Amino acid sequence: MGSIGSPLGTAPTDAEADLTAARAHLLNAGTVERYREVLSRGVDRIAGRVADVDRPFTGVTPEEVAALIDRVDLDRPLGDTDAALDELHDVWLRDAVYFHHPRYLAHLNCPVVIPALLGEAVLSAVNSSMDTWDQSAGATLMERRLIEWTAGRIGLGGTADGVFTSGGTQSNLQAMLLAREEAYRRVVGGGTARLARPDVLARFRIITSTAGHFSVQKAAKLLGLGADAVLTVPTDVDRRMRTDELARTIDRCRDENLVVMAVVATAGTTDFGTIDPLPQIVDICTAAGIWLHVDAAYGCGLLVSPTRRHLLDGIGRAASVTVDYHKSFFQPVSSSALLVRDGRVLRHATWHADYLNPARAVEQGIPNQVDKSIQTTRRFDAAKLWLTLRIMGPDAIGVLFDRVVDLAAEAWRLLDADPRFEVAARSQLSTVVFRYRPPGADPNLVDDANLHARDALAASGAALVAGTKVDGAHHLKFTLLNPETTGTDIVGVLDLIADHAAWYARTTAAAELSCPVG
Repeated sequence: MGSIGSPLGTAPTDAEADLTAARAHLLNAGTVERYREVLSRGVDRIAGRVADVDRPFTGVTPEEVAALIDRVDLDRPLGDTDAALDELHDVWLRDAVYFHHPRYLAHLNCPVVIPALLGEAVLSAVNSSMDTWDQSAGATLMERRLIEWTAGRIGLGGTADGVFTSGGTQSNLQAMLLAREEAYRRVVGGGTARLARPDVLARFRIITSTAGHFSVQKAAKLLGLGADAVLTVPTDVDRRMRTDELARTIDRCRDENLVVMAVVATAGTTDFGTIDPLPQIVDICTAAGIWLHVDAAYGCGLLVSPTRRHLLDGIGRAASVTVDYHKSFFQPVSSSALLVRDGRVLRHATWHADYLNPARAVEQGIPNQVDKSIQTTRRFDAAKLWLTLRIMGPDAIGVLFDRVVDLAAEAWRLLDADPRFEVAARSQLSTVVFRYRPPGADPNLVDDANLHARDALAASGAALVAGTKVDGAHHLKFTLLNPETTGTDIVGVLDLIADHAAWYARTTAAAELSCPVG
């Protein structure tokens, strides 16, 4: 028989042969065995790599990796799964940063739970798009159910709604978009006076604390507000927003005929893991009629904590809340959501397109999520959380999160008792900010010694820690999100940091003595 697309009895053309070969890579009923084989090879590779990892990083430099990647000719396929996996190992897997290792202590990256990895494999194979019902079917309703579940955990009430997003930055951006449009509606009202929109927006202000996330400033810029639109109020000694300064800033804006379109409180600051005093902030915003957004991207793990849920008291009275399941629910990136107390405000993200979500679809009661999202094409990331809840349950996630918060408290105690270090504010979550500063240390060398210690530690690959500035001084930071990390790991990393920093201080002081200035 001839091939499909060629006359009966004739040999296939080169183009037809190429098409047949290409079609063999598509997942369909005829290729499921190849699908099983190829994916099992990939799973075997990553399982072997995870099992073999003995440190979180190899210390590879950007130049070394660039040299490998530059040699890859993307126009010349390898044509073989094993060869491609070998190459992937060389350019990525061998030198990847492995968050599952107990001495990865740097950023807000968590090891992931196996049920979520199952969800990742399933959702990518089916490849549902969460725009509309006719691209997702039951996935739309599953996402809605998870939004309802999360809103219930927060305590937002029966009119709440929300949507999954790519991460906290997008969630915060959309929250500020909604707040801006609600503020604009209030300012313009039903009056007949024609107020130029740019003139109105120029009066808008957002208030957050100096410890708030930078995405608030980025959102203001993307939303066309002025460079001075974000006002930051100071924090107290515990690195929490000062409510007296918040109230004064609101009053000052009112006196200057400015409109506070939103206050952004933080439930889990990136640097300090501190939670702003939510009940007091809610009272202030409610009295002033101001939209309160709570950025709980980090602290959302408290929603399932069996012991610490009270730290989020007051959050249910916010107008909107950001949660990042891929931080403290141990989900793979990306898995985040924006929740709102009044689901009607999501209309500000709605735009009807005849080919996608015409207005008549609403009249027909056809459910879709694109009306709530600033994205169009969007993955079914909710599947990962769905399977996690159905296999593990929320209590198990909460136990894991409690474990890392307990570990941070242990790390704080170790640092506070160690004369080689000084520690900043006590964290309510799982970060610890500190720096090497032993008695008698030259204050002129302390900053550089800490910077050197972090760089040297990363170059060795033995551990990874983060860095930040506190009151202008360089500090180091543990971000503890791995329940497998132990106190022994913490002590070992602290010893490495102290050794690197002390070496730098000694050699620098010796060099200055041997080469006196002048």
